[in-house]
Amino acid sequence: MLEQKKRILLFRLRKEMNGAALDTMRYFGEDYERNYGVQIYAIRNLAKEMGTDHALAEYLYAQNIREVRLVALWIADAEKVSVADFDFWASGIINSEVAEQASHALLSRIAAVTELLDRWCHSDNALLAYCALLAAARNGGVAAEVVVKATLSAVARFSDNRLVAQGATALAINLPDESIRQLLQNLPDNPTSNLLREEIGWRIE
Repeated sequence: MLEQKKRILLFRLRKEMNGAALDTMRYFGEDYERNYGVQIYAIRNLAKEMGTDHALAEYLYAQNIREVRLVALWIADAEKVSVADFDFWASGIINSEVAEQASHALLSRIAAVTELLDRWCHSDNALLAYCALLAAARNGGVAAEVVVKATLSAVARFSDNRLVAQGATALAINLPDESIRQLLQNLPDNPTSNLLREEIGWRIE
């Protein structure tokens, strides 16, 4: 049944193939095994038609096909994602596009977003840190002290990484002034920190 649903999805995706869009795609990290060049808005529309289907989402996410994996993120049930599932979702984050879509479509809505931020910002994978920072920024419910701790860990681990700086900025920009001061005072001296300082330093001037 799941394989049949996948084949129907692939048939519909092929109808949306866009070679021009494929030629302009830019992301950091690994390439997909297959990429039909379908634009994000079309992927989201397809996922909306399909509705929430967590079992199918997990099945599709394991496929290294761009559009199939991204659809999976939009039809997954955030309420069914627990800490025990983090490794599964991490396994598919092979580039910056998946990281961004995972944070937006699914991981910003999970109950364990605080645990996600803490774990992935202390990992050795910059894409996971980037994803967790964006997810927490979209969620808006993570305590300031957790944000500061996770951000400091991420920028120290990934000392010259523009993506991590972007994710940290998205998360830290809305911190209370006192927390921003604490963050800035404790940032390590590296290129990632310098980018973050440039983006949020004005908040306390």
